[in-house]
Amino acid sequence: MSDDSIPPHGGKLVNRELAGQAREEALRESKSLQAFELHDFELSDLEMIAAGAMSPLTGFLSKKDFDSVVNNVRLSNGLVWSIPVVFARDAAALDKVKAGSSIALRGAGGTIQALLRVKELYSHDRERHAEKVFGTSDEAHPGVARVKSVMGDTCVGGDIELLSPRRYVDFQEYRLSPRDTRDYFASKGWKTVVAFQTRNPIHRAHEYLTKVALEVVDGLLIHPLVGETKKGDIPADVRMRCYQALLANYYPKERVLLAVFPAAMRYAGPREAVFHAICRKNYGVTHFIVGRDHAGVNRPDGKPYYGTYEAQQFIGRLSREELGIEIFKFENTFFDRKTGGMVSEKTKPANAEPVSVSGTQLREMLSRGELPPVEFTRPEVAQILIDDARRQR
Repeated sequence: MSDDSIPPHGGKLVNRELAGQAREEALRESKSLQAFELHDFELSDLEMIAAGAMSPLTGFLSKKDFDSVVNNVRLSNGLVWSIPVVFARDAAALDKVKAGSSIALRGAGGTIQALLRVKELYSHDRERHAEKVFGTSDEAHPGVARVKSVMGDTCVGGDIELLSPRRYVDFQEYRLSPRDTRDYFASKGWKTVVAFQTRNPIHRAHEYLTKVALEVVDGLLIHPLVGETKKGDIPADVRMRCYQALLANYYPKERVLLAVFPAAMRYAGPREAVFHAICRKNYGVTHFIVGRDHAGVNRPDGKPYYGTYEAQQFIGRLSREELGIEIFKFENTFFDRKTGGMVSEKTKPANAEPVSVSGTQLREMLSRGELPPVEFTRPEVAQILIDDARRQR
């Protein structure tokens, strides 16, 4: 890792992966410990903590940190942190777990992934967690549903020790750790790097704003989230094919890196924008793009849970010094028939003629095998989505 790269959040890139004799001893110890199977989103959290993507976290939050994050968007030491990262189970399942003990954490296949060195157990105020972090207690919100229906009533705080990294068969060449991306940026001589978070295919508007950002920095990290998402979101493997096609045809290859972000979606809107920025800072980027509806989600009636630009406003209340990363805020962008190019709310003429395709219209067009307007999405991307729609029939 280059010495002149951007400092990780908190100043040190965490590494909680055991190796050598320490790992062998921990594996032997794990056989005598009570084991808990992890949910998919918890496996993502475990991986990110161990690799340093969630620096300065070394494990699951203590009560003091949990309360501070929920109430103040900071860890108890004052460092900005916006999302509670907790391991929570119902009290009955934890009746034998005590402070000072250890438990084993395993994947769905039974493999012991890590040990959790228990520091404390505390009541998980799920109602407050939901209301403060997601701005609602409505269980139709996927993040709230996870907190209230999947997570337990008791949190276990403590450090983790990773024994067996999660095994993947997909996107292996794109699974780069924070140390990997930092080394890559250094090898390219990139002093400034902008990251783009996405859980959807990149359409023309997103392509435009990433290229605007690339005009003022050395490199671009396209960093799609590939952890657990809600039902109805486009699968990660389909999206990855879209990103690959787009980068192969429309971006300067020597100035762009595609890597996957293993986090699970929280759909926490404003708070998740801060979380995503901090994590990307740990990956070594200096700039981060926050659009008009970052990490947003709609209610069952189709109305959004978060206001337009609410994420930008929320993250804007934190100083550059507190975040340690520069935020690029972009207005809504679209192709304007009048001017024959991409414009934003700031640059459009008074008589703009936007090319607009709603989500419903797009899904209907793709299901019929129709290419959306080229002003909205590149044909290579649309064709991948059409092929996927056909396979699902």
